[in-house]
Amino acid sequence: MYSYVLLAHILAATVWTGGHLVLAFTVLPRALAAQDPKILLDFEAGFERIGMPALFVQVVSGLWMAHLLEPDFSSWITMNSLQGKLIALKLTLLIVTILTALDARFRVIPNLSASTLPAMAHRVILVTIASVGFVLVGVSFRGVLLA
Repeated sequence: MYSYVLLAHILAATVWTGGHLVLAFTVLPRALAAQDPKILLDFEAGFERIGMPALFVQVVSGLWMAHLLEPDFSSWITMNSLQGKLIALKLTLLIVTILTALDARFRVIPNLSASTLPAMAHRVILVTIASVGFVLVGVSFRGVLLA
């Protein structure tokens, strides 16, 4: 069962992180150069249909696997073990992602214009960095599992 959950987690991470890398390195620069928020909004509308379910799969599968690796939830906060530290880091990245996405959705996107594109760009870059961070921390679990 674990291997199937891990596979779902990795596939979802591929969608989430890959989508944000495409957004940050191809779509966002085009939108900024053209000063056209529609370019960004069109990508976001399409990506949300697969990106948000992918994030949901990551959260559910990640929590399940974290519980298997470190059943004591308190160690996720106290970070008494390497697994606890990695789980805490993943949860921190998740909180950054959620708070940034909520800020973008409710503060920036409703007023998105050519003049507010740089503010949205900062949020895109932050979520992209967090998503790459998810991958880097996730790969770190491999070393923990083999130790």
